[in-house]
Amino acid sequence: MSKHLDILLLTALPASGKSEARTYLASLSPEECHEHFGIGHTVQLDDFPYVHIMRLVSDEMTVRGHSGPYFRSSALPFREPLDWGTLIELMNEDYRDLVEKNQPKPDSAALYMFDRLDRARAVVGAPTVFADMDPALKNEIAGALEDECRDLLDKKNAEHPDTLEGKTVVIEFARGGADGSAMPLVEPYGYGYSFAQLCPEILDKASILYIWVTPEESRRKNLHRTDPDDPGSILNHGVPAAVMYGDYGCDDMQWQLDNSGKPNTVKVERDGQTWNLPLGRFDNRQDLTTFIRDDLGDWKPADMAKLRAGMEDAFQKLHAARGL
Repeated sequence: MSKHLDILLLTALPASGKSEARTYLASLSPEECHEHFGIGHTVQLDDFPYVHIMRLVSDEMTVRGHSGPYFRSSALPFREPLDWGTLIELMNEDYRDLVEKNQPKPDSAALYMFDRLDRARAVVGAPTVFADMDPALKNEIAGALEDECRDLLDKKNAEHPDTLEGKTVVIEFARGGADGSAMPLVEPYGYGYSFAQLCPEILDKASILYIWVTPEESRRKNLHRTDPDDPGSILNHGVPAAVMYGDYGCDDMQWQLDNSGKPNTVKVERDGQTWNLPLGRFDNRQDLTTFIRDDLGDWKPADMAKLRAGMEDAFQKLHAARGL
């Protein structure tokens, strides 16, 4: 291919194989990435770590006798649906940090994270959480979460390459709606809303890899992967059942494809501009990705060959939609 993808939006229902696919791509050499998939060596962004921090904030508030600002309980969905947009704004910030080579090193990673969460909420029209919080309580919560927030910030900064030249930025997120929802999904649910929250700098360069599984398979795999002792893990976190049915009981990707006006693309409108983002669909309804959870040395050649073939097919369709 003459030019690799600059930005790849990696999307699917939870536990569909997004993180496994991302781990697989990260294991390949730059030459393999380009030859087989038309991408550069990958730089990874993911909104799940922010969901994890938001749950921890709510848990810390709850045990101190306050309402959880992001979640009423650890088993329930967002109390403010606009937080689907909050997460996208955090991804916008992370992408700009990559481009601008900005690696923040604040004295308190937790207070820095709280400011980021408030700023992202304000952008999408949701009420801020920390701006008017009692300073003593805010500092107490920050102290409890400093290690988690520092670890997240350190990992974010460590992901920055010296240059994005020759790289593909992979941005991972899952979106959906309640089980049995009519299409199109009502904002702020679904991919339609979240794609439109992406900044123009991302939309100008983005393509989509969608990993296709049924909601039933997503729920099964979610139960299978869940490690209660590792709730912040990219590969092993579990999504509560109420969230799986309430937020991920279906998704709107097929509707987006059917109503884009251009085959194998998703139409995105923002600020008076229109983008048709090319999409490739990787069929993972017959599980091709779970083996990636094993140690790299235990990956079997036959499993790797099946995964590569399925992903090559998806990327070929994606590049065809780009007109390459």
